[in-house]
Amino acid sequence: MTQDSIDIAWWQLALFSLTLIIPFAINFRYQLEIGKDAVVGLLRMTVQLFLIGLYLQYLFTLNSLWVNLLWLLIMLLVGSSAIIKKAKLPVRPMLVPVLSGLLVGLLPLLMLLSLVIIQPQPYYHAQYLIPLAGMLLGNSVTSNIVCLQHFFSAFKDRWDEYEGAIALGATSVQACRVFVQSALQKALAPILATMATTGIVSLPGMMTGQILGGTSPMVAIKYQLLIMIAIWVMMSVSITLCLFLVVRQRISPEGRLKVTLLTNPRHD
Repeated sequence: MTQDSIDIAWWQLALFSLTLIIPFAINFRYQLEIGKDAVVGLLRMTVQLFLIGLYLQYLFTLNSLWVNLLWLLIMLLVGSSAIIKKAKLPVRPMLVPVLSGLLVGLLPLLMLLSLVIIQPQPYYHAQYLIPLAGMLLGNSVTSNIVCLQHFFSAFKDRWDEYEGAIALGATSVQACRVFVQSALQKALAPILATMATTGIVSLPGMMTGQILGGTSPMVAIKYQLLIMIAIWVMMSVSITLCLFLVVRQRISPEGRLKVTLLTNPRHD
């Protein structure tokens, strides 16, 4: 028999926060010098979660199609910007490939989940649309960062190999194919490892949250399977399309790389 969701009092949350003494003590003992970053991160997380909680309450109550779409657009733009900056790439030439990858990966999956699988009423219900989009985008941001970093780092580390292939008559697409292949493998490795251990080694956050919220474990399992499949599909689509556009738009027919890591000034 499942219980209803149990609320947590603010004083209980504050009491539990005292456990933060442990990581701060470790930081002090081993002189990790992460105390300032940790404090800033904790404060930002608290404020952002509080504000987004208030906003989502308003969003769920309003439940407007156009407001939901506007919020999705903001999520896509912020996610794209975060990917580019974390990958240490210039924003202007990389925005279209990254945003296109996320857009094409996200929207068809959201439509399929909303119109065919979950079928909330209305189909654009913010209670389902926004959290689903957030989970898919959140996981895809990390995979895109890893993918782009490995792809552009390969040009820095293996430029002679790439240049040699061009000299032997290979097209730019053919010459960097091995870089694309390696970047995709590196980016997809974490989700494959997660899928292999989910259920026995770890209980994912979404499933745990639903169970703590009083949802039947079997219902939570079905949602978790749905989300894990959707995450893998979105990751695969977004990083593949992004690299496809990068190779064709940011590498000249002669093989010159038009975009490089900001920490690597070569080959501009």
